[in-house]
Amino acid sequence: MTSRSDSSSAVSEKVPFTKAPKTFAEQVQILQGHGLIIPDVAKAEFYLSHLNYYRFAAYCLPFEQDHATHTFQAGVTFDDVLNIYIFDRELRLLLMDAIERIEVSLRTQLAYHLSHRYGTPHPHLNPAIFGHAGRYHSGIDKLRKEVRDSREDFIRHLARKYQEDLPPIWAVVELMTMGQLSKWFSNIKAAQDRRAISKVYDLNENVMASFCEHLSLVRNMAAHHARLWNRQITKKMKLATHGPENLLQSFHRLPDTNPHSRKLYNTLTMIVYLMDVISPDHNWRVRLKSLISTHDINTHHMGFLSDWESRPLWS
Repeated sequence: MTSRSDSSSAVSEKVPFTKAPKTFAEQVQILQGHGLIIPDVAKAEFYLSHLNYYRFAAYCLPFEQDHATHTFQAGVTFDDVLNIYIFDRELRLLLMDAIERIEVSLRTQLAYHLSHRYGTPHPHLNPAIFGHAGRYHSGIDKLRKEVRDSREDFIRHLARKYQEDLPPIWAVVELMTMGQLSKWFSNIKAAQDRRAISKVYDLNENVMASFCEHLSLVRNMAAHHARLWNRQITKKMKLATHGPENLLQSFHRLPDTNPHSRKLYNTLTMIVYLMDVISPDHNWRVRLKSLISTHDINTHHMGFLSDWESRPLWS
């Protein structure tokens, strides 16, 4: 009789990886063997020589009729998959454009509010302004390292000339990543301070903190070229229940158990809303809609509502 420990050991026992590397021509043959239509073999080999088969295969998944055998649905072509890949790449670039503007705006508001509220250029050096001590000291240590390693002339000038441990807050925020910015914002102790910053965007402080954390994850995925278009994002953001009606009416509210609740639609909706606040004359919404239309994307895979274009923020 096999004991439980013996059984679990057998299940978890690792085996050597024995698959041999394939040439680009062999990779094309594998795709053809799975039923993918490839009219131009040379073109497919060229793209696979620059995209990596393993990366390309992730974009094949929505077109499979049987994942176990990787068999494609009837009629799917290499260009169908490539179209999704190109759309996803262009979507990441578009996202980075918007996230940059949101990040710069939040840096500005955090530095402006805390320096004026506490009457000092260095509120970040006062731990009493912040909540969790461990998170505060971790943040300060990262800022010190960023300042020490920075090649920015303005940072070097401030660090050399002034005696304070770190440059003023309006300088050091320029060194913060979106993730660091999110942590500094959420760790502000006084709710009235978080509310004052969030009020600029007409958002609840908890919604703002949640979105910043969520956006830092999305930004990192986009910056590292990860697939985004149909991904379930692990860190779900909190949806506003009070606030601007155009935002509230544009969300897709789904139970947490629904996989589409973690898709990109609500992220994009929040970005459009914030872009309207930060840059009222932006054309980001039009560019996104044009990108979706140009590539003839089935937005259901991205968690979009069936009537999304008639919702206030998108119409």
